[in-house]
Parts: sequence; structure tokens; C-alpha cells
Amino acid sequence: MSATQAKPNPLDLDLAGCESLVTALGFKAFHGRNLFKWMHKHGVVDFDAMTDLPKSLRTVLLDTVEIRLPRILQTHPSADGTVKWVMALDDGQRVETVFIPEGKRSTICVSSQVGCALECAFCATARQGFNRNLSVAEIIGQVWHAARQLGAAPTNVVMMGMGEPLANFEAAVKAMDVMQDDLAYMLAKQRVTLSTSGIVPNIYRLREVSDVSLAVSLHAPNDALRDELVPINRKYPLAELIPACKHYVAGDKRRKVTWEYVMLDGINDSPAHAKQLIRLLEGVPSKVNLIPFNPFTGSDFGTSPPDRVETFRERLARSGIFAMTRKTRGDEIAAACGQLVGRVQDRTGRLGRVRVETDTRAGLR
Repeated sequence: MSATQAKPNPLDLDLAGCESLVTALGFKAFHGRNLFKWMHKHGVVDFDAMTDLPKSLRTVLLDTVEIRLPRILQTHPSADGTVKWVMALDDGQRVETVFIPEGKRSTICVSSQVGCALECAFCATARQGFNRNLSVAEIIGQVWHAARQLGAAPTNVVMMGMGEPLANFEAAVKAMDVMQDDLAYMLAKQRVTLSTSGIVPNIYRLREVSDVSLAVSLHAPNDALRDELVPINRKYPLAELIPACKHYVAGDKRRKVTWEYVMLDGINDSPAHAKQLIRLLEGVPSKVNLIPFNPFTGSDFGTSPPDRVETFRERLARSGIFAMTRKTRGDEIAAACGQLVGRVQDRTGRLGRVRVETDTRAGLR
């Protein structure tokens, strides 16, 4: 192994991978299960402290692999109990992770990419551009840190932080498998939620390998408007997205698709939009989360007035759709939905284009 080549990180492995790792080193599979449990359930990353592993195995592990976690650089607490952690990665880039308490429920909002390439119009993350996918270790490392900070594993994890998880399919799925493992964080499938902007082929793929809860960033009830707000819609329009989501929850009457709908003043919040949304979701087991828009620097959007949001919600409810208005959490620390930015070494040119657009609107160009 060259001096510049990093050792393999066992946090990139699921339970079966840990078993394969130790058997390849000449030890029993159950030692791999113990290694996995030490790292995740007990939060131990020092091989010497893993006392039920043979000393000879600990020595070999020290020579061949290295447990590497993201580092918490900053902790930003909010008055409502929300906490945002800024985490540094090995290459100097940063992602953000959010803890949202609600009674006995503790939810961790986890990032899956450094930045995001999908360019949703109302999202601060998209304006940072995109650099790369996170590894399994970098995704599950956020949950690891949260469990250590909270003193217990979270009750819920939502893949709703920076990035599009279905564009990082393999790593996101493996990380969610680790979250659900009884030797790790013991999260039930309905307590792990993946949120996507609508990469249709990978919604079908996800159905084949996982049964976590599905949330979809919808934000518009027709293609013309969604093309502008969520540009991935130009590739995968609603006529393809809706059947894919319906297929994902088919066969279990208890399951619903959660539709995320950010309320933008004068853009998507009229009675006509509500009527279109009702028609669009007809026959799809659904829950709609109405999200008041959370402003950020450089955005031209405004937040729909509360009475208009409530009128919209009531219209959906009268049609038989379960709809709720999401309570804004952590907005004063820029931890609310759509506000996560981190530090991204943009590879797409998106950040430069945004700066030009902003300067043009301000009359500086």
C-alpha cells in the first residue's frame, strides 16, 4: 500500500462486509459481527478497546484498515432545541447534519452528497453547486456522531439533508441498511425516510432492495411549473413519477408516499394549484407536507402567508388527502428545510452562474 493511499475504512461496510473482512484476514465471521457492533452500537473506534476481539485480530486490523469519521467542526443550537452540526470531510469540504427534537422523537436529517446537482430553484444547497457523492462512512458517520451527542441512537433518520440520495444510490442504500441493523442503530423501516426529487428509475430500483419510507419533493401540481422549480422534472415528468411512487407503496395498505410541497407566495399556493394537486394524487396513498418557504440570501421567493397555507391544507383535507403544515425548525441557525449549504468545491459551474444572476438582478452587471 502506497504512503498516499488511504487504508480501507470499515465504516464503509455493512454487517456482511465486516464478516467478509475478518474472514479474509483468517478469523471467524462472528468476530466481524462483534467489530460491527463495537463501531455502531457502542460507538467505539479504537480497535484496542474492542476487548472481545482476539488481540491478534486487533493487531491485524490496526495494520490493514482505519476507522475514519467526519469531524464535527461547529455546533449551532437553536432556541427550539434544533441543533445543526457542520462536519468536515477528509478532503476539507463540509456537510451539514440537523437534529430535530419533538417530544420523545429525535430525528436526524442526514446529507448524502457534497452539494447537489439538481438545481431546485428554492433550495440553498443547489446554489452551492456539486462536488461528489458521500461514502457510506460519511453518511453513517453523521448518524454515529448524532448518537454520541445525544447519548442514544436517534428514533428517526430522514435522508433530506444536502444532496439527492437516489443519485448516490449504492452508498445511500447501504447506509440505510446499517441504520436498520439490530447490531447498529436498530431503526425500524418506517422510521428511515429517503427523500428524492424524482429520479424515476432509481425509485423502481429502491423498491427492489429496500422498504424504507419514501418522500418526494413535489412542489408543483403540473409539469410546466415543476419544470421551473424542480428541473429534474424535464427528464422525469409527472406522468412517469406518479406511477413509480404508486408502485413503490403497492401491496401494503399501511404505506403512503409523503409529498413535500414548499409553499411559495404567489407561485404554487392558489386554490387552482390545490385543485390540480388533488387531481394529480388521486388513487395514490398519500400524505402531503406543506412546508413554509425558508428564505436564504439571494433567493427571490417569498413565503406564503399562514392563512393561505391553511386554506390550501383544508382544501386537500376536504378531498380526503391527509395534509399537514410542517412546523419550521431551526431557521435562525439556517438549519431549516432548504437552507443547508456546507462547504462545496463546486465542479458544475452552478455557483458562478448564480453569482452572475444575482449581480445582474442587483444591477451590478
